[in-house]
Amino acid sequence: MQVMIYKGMSRMLKMLKKILQYPRLTVDYPRIPFTAALGSGRPVVEKESCTLCGQCVQRCPSSAIVLDRDMQEIGFNLDECIFCSLCAQVCPAGAITVSGDFELAQKYRGALRSLMYEDLGVRMEAKIRKIFGRSLHIREVDAGSCNGCDYEINATMNPLNDLERFGVHFVASPRHADMLLVTGVVTRNMESALRKTYQAVPDPKLVVAVGACACSGGIFRDSYAAQGGVDAVLPVDVYIPGCPPRPQAIIYGILKALDPLK
Repeated sequence: MQVMIYKGMSRMLKMLKKILQYPRLTVDYPRIPFTAALGSGRPVVEKESCTLCGQCVQRCPSSAIVLDRDMQEIGFNLDECIFCSLCAQVCPAGAITVSGDFELAQKYRGALRSLMYEDLGVRMEAKIRKIFGRSLHIREVDAGSCNGCDYEINATMNPLNDLERFGVHFVASPRHADMLLVTGVVTRNMESALRKTYQAVPDPKLVVAVGACACSGGIFRDSYAAQGGVDAVLPVDVYIPGCPPRPQAIIYGILKALDPLK
């Protein structure tokens, strides 16, 4: 008995030692800017160095790069980009780099398109949604993902990111939710379930598409088993590009849906 008590106290002392040894892990993002490491954000092209050779366009696995030789311009459709950085690797002129800019979520898909094809009228028609109160309940729906985006969503709730500190909670039932967080291309088998889930969410409701597949269908958009991005089935309020987007990018997108960011 004494041995068991001794072992229990020993474990408790080790736990206390660990708590005192390691600092607070939770980041203060977005109150304090977060620096993305390893260049995992928006691809950027230096126009002065770009030769318009088209190598990046040909090699892009998701056909997210557009080239207009008449306008002497190249652009990226971020709703289709899977952020693989292959364009930067194959560019013979070294004109493309991958930045650390991950705060890319937009309320309208057109804002993620290349400036050459962006529909500015969509932005002008935008109306500010009514901001929710002090809490937000989210129901996540996997409409046909590879689970990459779902892993990153799970990471938003870990001690490092701690999304709940903003009063954001994930719920099991869409009837308790204010927002749908949808991942993956919408498969034909999941289309009906996604529609029913959306209908079960009480008004007013928000829909956030997470990842390239949810934004545009991604590399699966031409599959016979896919309907395309989430906006092919539901109205989408915010698009979060990436394959997958990092947890901080997801947090930024969720907060952008509520319009607290200036």
